[in-house]
Amino acid sequence: MSLKIGVIGAGSIGFTRKIMHDILAAPELADAEFRFNDINENTLKMITQLAQRDIKANDLPAKITPCLNRRKALEGADYVINTVRIGGIEAFNSDVEIPLKYGIHQCVGDTLCAGGIMYGQRNIPAILDFCKDIRQVAADDCLFLNYANPNAMNAWAANHHGKVNTLGLCHGVQHGHQQITDVIEFLINGDTDPESDDYVSVEKKEVDIICAGINHQTWYIQILYDGQDWTERLLEGFETHPEYSRTEKVRIDMLRRFGYYTTESNGHVSEYVPWYRKRPEELDRWIDRSVWVHGETGGYLKTIKGRDSYEDNFKKWMQEDPPVISTENRSIEHGGHIIEARETGRTYRGHFNVVNNGCITNLPEEAIVEVPGYVDRNGINIPQVGKLPMACAAICNASISVQRLAVEAAINGDYNLLVQAMMLDPLTGAVCNPPEIARMTDEMLVAQAKWLPQYKNEIERAKSRLKTCR
Repeated sequence: MSLKIGVIGAGSIGFTRKIMHDILAAPELADAEFRFNDINENTLKMITQLAQRDIKANDLPAKITPCLNRRKALEGADYVINTVRIGGIEAFNSDVEIPLKYGIHQCVGDTLCAGGIMYGQRNIPAILDFCKDIRQVAADDCLFLNYANPNAMNAWAANHHGKVNTLGLCHGVQHGHQQITDVIEFLINGDTDPESDDYVSVEKKEVDIICAGINHQTWYIQILYDGQDWTERLLEGFETHPEYSRTEKVRIDMLRRFGYYTTESNGHVSEYVPWYRKRPEELDRWIDRSVWVHGETGGYLKTIKGRDSYEDNFKKWMQEDPPVISTENRSIEHGGHIIEARETGRTYRGHFNVVNNGCITNLPEEAIVEVPGYVDRNGINIPQVGKLPMACAAICNASISVQRLAVEAAINGDYNLLVQAMMLDPLTGAVCNPPEIARMTDEMLVAQAKWLPQYKNEIERAKSRLKTCR
């Protein structure tokens, strides 16, 4: 029987299409059936038409079934992939704009800080609904692959409360791996002309890494190339690299002070810690405004608002030649490789977000950690990492405390836990005092009321509080 793969939030057309191509690149999976689910009928029609055209052009036996009904999409599913953003751009706008009124300058706001915490309040009840459907109608050994942010919070809720085997997947480790490869090549060659016979090219596959921590705060604790560990030479390389010395100032400063390079972009990292965005007049010291990902306030939100619509992209893609689906054209995303490895036995090594269970010994057992893993026909196998460097663990533990509170708040509609999560968030607490945090939380609850049914009674109280001064 062909593999059945449910995709929730399939209206994220570009991403859904990419993941489908990655899966179908494995010859053994060429007859997979994809059940595309979305709440928007128009985007569902577009991704279905585009996907069917790609399959036909590559002469593959795969099948696409569009489903507005989510349970129908998940019936008998061997894998379920989640890419949803509950509340869309409208909610995301308030994740960024309301905290900005209180002096909190977020670049992204989808993982931690005030925006990430509220994103979790919207997403986690939906995650639990997805898990209920998976338990009731999907295959018994269905694996839930979550790409949606806040990734660690979503995976925490799904594993511990949804009772579904869940992996959180992200491409931050791969991107940082490429930067490290570039820096090693730069250190080796110095001013050597790239066209010279003496120039040494370094490929990512030649640089072996061990990365461990939590999603978006993962640390490259071992870097091996040509039989040597390059970890201690990274600071020299990043400080002198012609591009990264300009675009990765926050990550370089953290490397300088903590000894290890961290995943995610300069903009992401800067909003997870208390030091780099608390004084707006100092922002330009730490960020580069050439591209949003380097740290511009509200940068990701502005980028999304400025993108072509799904309709415009759909028309453009339909006019282009269909892509060739092949192993050579695969993306860096883990999902397709994981499914291939489980189904064929070909081993895949990547970095996944899983329940810790003692993998990192100085982080909590129940936390979601991002660590190396191996996948084959026997399943997902996670080696023991041991202790993170003490300061790196301390940074992760601060975020884990916020995640724990935020997940419990989202599940129970607990206002006090929500405010406490906000207060303990590193950047929010660095900028705002407790009364300001409480009032900001009230504003965000009221603005996002239609996506927060678990807070129905608290939202009415928040409205009353906002009418008075604190």
